[in-house]
Amino acid sequence: MKLFLISLLLLNLPMIIEGKELAKKHCVPCQGGIPALKGDELVALEKSLRAGWKVVDEHHLEKEYVFKNFRKALEFTNKVGELAEAEGHHPDIYLSWGKVRLTVWTHKVNGLTESDFIFAAKCNQL
Repeated sequence: MKLFLISLLLLNLPMIIEGKELAKKHCVPCQGGIPALKGDELVALEKSLRAGWKVVDEHHLEKEYVFKNFRKALEFTNKVGELAEAEGHHPDIYLSWGKVRLTVWTHKVNGLTESDFIFAAKCNQL
């Protein structure tokens, strides 16, 4: 069993490292005029994020976080808000009892850019 777990970790290590590398970057303000990411680029970036993030309709990222109560969910929401202000990249945030759902995309291109994945990777570290 240990050998299986070690093999599984080694197979996924490049994706884990890539997600951490994304988190080291900073979001870049979009001026528009660039195409949204599509196809294989999205698949590769989604795999690097892991941890429950999903690309929806090649348009936005979405993840739901679960907490033991409203207070913990609210604390997380406030951390996401602080991160959003620091990075200049603002998600849609849905807060309910014990849950926070984040939806991220770049409005100026009406789709996904690398900055969306950077922001998501940073949220994974909160």
